[in-house]
Amino acid sequence: MIKAVLKFLGTGLVTLLIIGILTYLFIDESVPDGTKGQEAEELADEMLTALNKPGFDTLSIINFTYPGGHTYEWNRDENEVRVQWESNDVLLNLNVSPEEYSSTEYQGYEYFINDSFWLIAPFKVRDHGVIRSSVKLDEGRGLLVTYTTGGVTPGDSYLWIIDEKGFPKAWKLWTSNVPIGGLKFGWGGWTEKKGVWFSLFHPSQVIDLEITDLEVSY
Repeated sequence: MIKAVLKFLGTGLVTLLIIGILTYLFIDESVPDGTKGQEAEELADEMLTALNKPGFDTLSIINFTYPGGHTYEWNRDENEVRVQWESNDVLLNLNVSPEEYSSTEYQGYEYFINDSFWLIAPFKVRDHGVIRSSVKLDEGRGLLVTYTTGGVTPGDSYLWIIDEKGFPKAWKLWTSNVPIGGLKFGWGGWTEKKGVWFSLFHPSQVIDLEITDLEVSY
């Protein structure tokens, strides 16, 4: 999520400077009105089919590196993830309530939730508590998803812009961490792993995010 971008860039004056630049570059947008119903559900299904959600569900191991040197070894069968950044190295049991983590473990948990979202967000449009709506767009078909629960910033909304093949080509974000609505990032650099499609490159006018070292296994 966008919080990970700000953590990567830094805090304090640097964050304020980035927000100022964003304010200058972008017109703050409100969350668009969407329509719930069959069209939204069909669009979600089309995206999940194009990316092979059933194949994604069979993956046991997902390892990757996020910008800023955040490295992840995610064992989905054991529901645990090893998170490494700077001099920190933690193994998180994801069955445990985050309230039980130490401060370092919780920081690793926040990184994991935010950073992994840039990799697997398309597969989460049918998570519990997600509201889906279709949106008419000039640049493609729009699927607006709002997360009412889960993660570390519930209430965030994302507008997927989906191409004619069912692949996301970009999204716009409305999150509680950034006061500017509608920031747009591309979804490109598609790569196929074990029959499942992942986007590794997210360009924008502000910063380009590239996920590296992606490895998956059953």
